[in-house]
Amino acid sequence: MNGADDHSAWRKEAFDTLRMAAPLAASNVLQMAVYAIDVIFVARLGEASLAAASLSVSLMGVMMWSMFAMTGAVSPLIAADRGRGRHVLHEVRRSARMSLWLALACAMVVIGICSQGESILLMTGQKPDVARMAGGFLAIAKWSVLPMMLDNTLRSIISALGRPFYATAVTVFAIGVNAAGNYALVFGHWGAPALGLQGSALANVITATAAMLAYLVLIQFDRKLRRHALFGRLWRPDWARLVRIAKLGLPIALHVAAEAGLFSAAAFVMGRIGEAELAAHALAIQIASFAFMLPMGIGQAATIRVGYFYGAGDRAGMGRAGWCALAIGLGIGMITSSIMVLAPRLVLSAYVDVTAADKAMMVALASRYLLVAAAFQLADAAQCILAGALRGLQDTRVPMTIALAGYWPIGFGVAVLLGLTTPLRGFGVWIGLAMGLAVVSVCLLWRWARRDRLGLLAVKP
Repeated sequence: MNGADDHSAWRKEAFDTLRMAAPLAASNVLQMAVYAIDVIFVARLGEASLAAASLSVSLMGVMMWSMFAMTGAVSPLIAADRGRGRHVLHEVRRSARMSLWLALACAMVVIGICSQGESILLMTGQKPDVARMAGGFLAIAKWSVLPMMLDNTLRSIISALGRPFYATAVTVFAIGVNAAGNYALVFGHWGAPALGLQGSALANVITATAAMLAYLVLIQFDRKLRRHALFGRLWRPDWARLVRIAKLGLPIALHVAAEAGLFSAAAFVMGRIGEAELAAHALAIQIASFAFMLPMGIGQAATIRVGYFYGAGDRAGMGRAGWCALAIGLGIGMITSSIMVLAPRLVLSAYVDVTAADKAMMVALASRYLLVAAAFQLADAAQCILAGALRGLQDTRVPMTIALAGYWPIGFGVAVLLGLTTPLRGFGVWIGLAMGLAVVSVCLLWRWARRDRLGLLAVKP
């Protein structure tokens, strides 16, 4: 390949990555908007309700994101099958069917754990009244787990099949449903009962169910997706394919659990420091999570793009897909971190009245936490995208080990040490989060850069 052809190939890859990543990133951001609606409504119920909702989401969220990652392992498998170009319809149908089975099994596990939410929160040392409120929230919200699992699995399937923009459309629809549900059920509008915190949980159930039905309708009416007969012989087991998805997905789930668990555990540490610190942490995490959704979408696109070239046996294509995704993600990370540094009160004002006297401490603490969040935006973007690229190579076990080691002994260890034993308190917790992300991103970069020497490019049957 001459220089002009090489330049053209890189330009085309950047365009293809953006075309795949844009709707996925938009969907991720919009999904955070769905969660943000809950925070906006619940925050008006008071700090105790916001703290309870934060703990509930922390407990349920770490499990859900992990299970999403488990079933999301269907994406690189479908992408690789499309790259090979052999028996595509049959192979895609097998993967889709078994990923839906796996989603059902994962949902049952999460529902069982959420049923013991209050007891679990009490064991972590949370205040009894906050744990009781959180337990009541989880008792209702757990019924959103199954439709949410099916939503995410269907999204992974159709995105790998070249329809990522459907995820954006469904999430826009979900925002409207969730806003209407919270408006009606939290404060009792439109003739609905005023259920407070429990009303927000019920709105989540309604929203997840509506989104699931929307995906089913889109799949039924899209000619390309209908051609794959994704729900054909849905009752028929394919144990070999189920095991393959689970073996590939379990390390991804543990990787995501390590990161999501780090941030959730940080919420529990904040709960021991104080309610104001926990509420400020919840707000800062919401904003940092919004920013993270952009590189997360790019990482999802990297998995599909790298996976496609992996299936085709195109080593140069794999490299271009991964490096292009990383460059795009780092560029976006620089923009989001700048906003957090230059206008922290502006972004916080989307959630709370930053001029209110009773919110002054919470806003001041959240502004400090955002300074650290800005510092780790690049590391967070890098680790997410590099992990996605490695998943495209179906390399998940070593990245999982890197995540477990970097996020917990280092990240959480420093967070607890600085948060509970020094005057830094909540600020020290956020320093620990930043250190964990930095270590993991450096290690994943080393592994991606040495992918050929490490034998990661040999295509698995």
